[in-house]
Amino acid sequence: MKSTPLSLIAGTVALAAVTGFAALTAPGDAGEPEAKAAARLPVERTSLLCPAPSTSDVAETTYTSFTPAGKSGGEAGAAELEPAEALPVDEDAPADEDASSDEEKEKDADKEKATDGKPVISLKDPGKPSTADTDKSDAPALIGTATGKLAPGWAAQQTTTAAAGGARGLLGVSCSAPDTDFWFPGASTTAARQDYVHLTNPDDTAAVADIELYGAEGALKSDVAEGITVPARSSVPMLISTLTSEEAENVTVHVTTRSGRVGAVVSAAEDEVGSDWLAASADPAQTLVMPGIPADATSVRLVAFAPGEDDADVKVQLMGKNATFAPAGNDTLHIKSQMTASVDLKDVTRGEPGSIRLSPADGSGTPVVAALRVVRGTGAEQEVAFIPATAAVGDRASVADNRAKGSVLSLTAPGATAKVKVTASAGSDGGEPTVKTYTVKGGTTLEVTPEAPSGLKGSYALTVETESGGPVHAARTLTLTAGGIDMFTVQTLPDDGGTVEVPQARQDLSVLDD
Repeated sequence: MKSTPLSLIAGTVALAAVTGFAALTAPGDAGEPEAKAAARLPVERTSLLCPAPSTSDVAETTYTSFTPAGKSGGEAGAAELEPAEALPVDEDAPADEDASSDEEKEKDADKEKATDGKPVISLKDPGKPSTADTDKSDAPALIGTATGKLAPGWAAQQTTTAAAGGARGLLGVSCSAPDTDFWFPGASTTAARQDYVHLTNPDDTAAVADIELYGAEGALKSDVAEGITVPARSSVPMLISTLTSEEAENVTVHVTTRSGRVGAVVSAAEDEVGSDWLAASADPAQTLVMPGIPADATSVRLVAFAPGEDDADVKVQLMGKNATFAPAGNDTLHIKSQMTASVDLKDVTRGEPGSIRLSPADGSGTPVVAALRVVRGTGAEQEVAFIPATAAVGDRASVADNRAKGSVLSLTAPGATAKVKVTASAGSDGGEPTVKTYTVKGGTTLEVTPEAPSGLKGSYALTVETESGGPVHAARTLTLTAGGIDMFTVQTLPDDGGTVEVPQARQDLSVLDD
């Protein structure tokens, strides 16, 4: 029975759907015509990592897990987020007499319960989000995997509300996939900032990471940022200001791994301004887009970095409600090689929503990374959020944890006019999905208040799909009021990677005889 080629093809398709890479060469096919165009199939496995949410005693965190309907991976599958494991306890170590009080024992019991490996949140079906909550100040990082029909486009959101204290703010982050290389322009080592880079290892073996810091004059000296061990299935937060003795207002953080892979994200807390997560910038590129600056932003700072050997000169453009234009006095930015550059754009949007585009000014096209620090409000009512450069929506992208009020979607078309479909999912506790189509004029930013699911109960997810025209970049702003302050957070929506290209067989083996 000629079963080997058929098994090979099946295995290749499965490998490609899981890893995004596969090659197929059937026996004896040397010199045959090129393979047919690759087909796109749903992925069969996806991983996400969420950082430890907050150390504040007054913080409350909501986790939301969601997979959009359609593009099913076939099998039923599962999607679960579990606590990162605590480090092994050395049973031969001497007992700590100071930790013998009933209060300390209770804290230890709570921590053990929080890290017992049971899923914090499990998703049942595509098209309807699942949620979970915690108010623990020692809530752990989460490690998750989705398989089968729950894998394509799986998204998870972590939203923390801290109404008081030095870490006051609405801290939102889209849980991200593990990788080996991350760029974070927009961090800081000043006394007014408490910035941590969180490294989470999803695998069963230790990972080793390096952290490089770059200020306005180049690399910041550090003797402790290399060879950082992240134990298996664990998370390590590193206070960035302790990695160097140099103080710098605008810092680019570069995280790489020597072995293994990690999830990485930066938490930023700024005295008298608030706190939020700074997600990684899109990979270095000649042209970057940072979508979703709120119309009422009172301060916008652009931070950019050129990682290569050449300086970069970029055009700075605001894609506003009706047209693209250069901010007055800031139409270009010179970025020296391996130095962090910044520019204060102030209230650049002037009452209208907008997005920033960076593109080559001199034709050289040196790749850069970038992010925005955005402030709303003034005085004691200031709040901060960050918008990293992001990839386009592509075929589809989703963001979870939208509320009945407070969600705003920004859609930006840096090139040709585009049409997108926006689906508001069923609610986590009830409600029917709604679908609307929007046209985004080229070179502009369209801000819309999504139409919530009919009969909404709980929260819902938004899914954006490009239907025609040029690329679209998107961001969701979530605003919640606490303590009389409108706290906000912004999440970008890059392509969800729900499908991968799989090469087709060069010949139809289904007609072969047994």
